[in-house]
Amino acid sequence: MKELIVDEATAKKFKRKSILAFVVFFAMIGLAWAGWKWLGNQPLDNGIRGGIPKPLRKVLDINEEVYSGLYSTKRLVKEYPKSAAAKKARVNGDVGLGTDDFDPATWKLQIVKTGGDTLFLTMEDIKKLPKIDVVHNFKCIEGWSQITWWSGVRFSELIKKYGLDKETKMKYVGMNTPDEEYYVGIDMPSILQPQTILAYELNGKPLPMNQGYPLRLIIPVKYGVKHLKRIGTITFANERPPDYWAERGYDYYTGL
Repeated sequence: MKELIVDEATAKKFKRKSILAFVVFFAMIGLAWAGWKWLGNQPLDNGIRGGIPKPLRKVLDINEEVYSGLYSTKRLVKEYPKSAAAKKARVNGDVGLGTDDFDPATWKLQIVKTGGDTLFLTMEDIKKLPKIDVVHNFKCIEGWSQITWWSGVRFSELIKKYGLDKETKMKYVGMNTPDEEYYVGIDMPSILQPQTILAYELNGKPLPMNQGYPLRLIIPVKYGVKHLKRIGTITFANERPPDYWAERGYDYYTGL
C-alpha cells in the first residue's frame, strides 16, 4: 500500500512537471513568434548600411565596437610555409571583374587624396616597392578556408612611399573595382596591419584574371568578402564608405 502511494505521488509529480514543461515550451514558441513578427515590422537600415532591420544592425555595430576596441595592428595572423599553400586557389566570387571589357593595358591604380588630387600608379610603379609574401589561411564567409600564397607590397609601404600620412588619419579606406560593380569599406587600423598587401602574384605567378589581375587586396584579418579583386580606385573617409555585402545585410566590419 505504501509503495502504491509513493508511485501515485511520483506520477502526480511527473505529470505536473510535464505540464509545466509543455507550458514553458509553447510559451517560448509564442515569444519567439512575437519577437520575429516584431522584428519583421521594424524599419530597415538602408543606404550603405544594408537592408536589414535596424535592431539587427545595432547588434552588428555593437560587435564591431567590441572587436575593434580589442584590435591591435601588432597582432599577426598565423603564416605557413609556401609548400603548404594550395596549388589551385579557390575563387570566392566574380562580381566586378567584368573581363569581357577590361583592358589590362589601360589599367592604372587611382588613389584619391583627401584634398581631391588623384595619384595614378602603374604596375611598374607598384613593383618598385619592396615585395613580400603572405601565406595565410584565407577564410570565406561561405564556410570554407584554404591556405594560399600571395605576393605583393604592403599597403602601409605604399602609404609611406607616396606621402599619404594625412590620409591615414582618416577612419576608413574605400576600394572599388574599375567598373565600380564591387566595392568595400575597411577600417584604417585593419588595412594598416603589416600583413595587408596589394597582391599581384598568386603562387609565385601573376594573378589569374578570376583572382583579380592585375592587383587585388589581401587582408588576412578579414573574411574573403573584403579582399577586393582588381582594385581600380582607393579613397579615404571618416564616414563609412559603401560596402557591397554590408548593403546586402552582412556585417560591415567582417573581422576574424
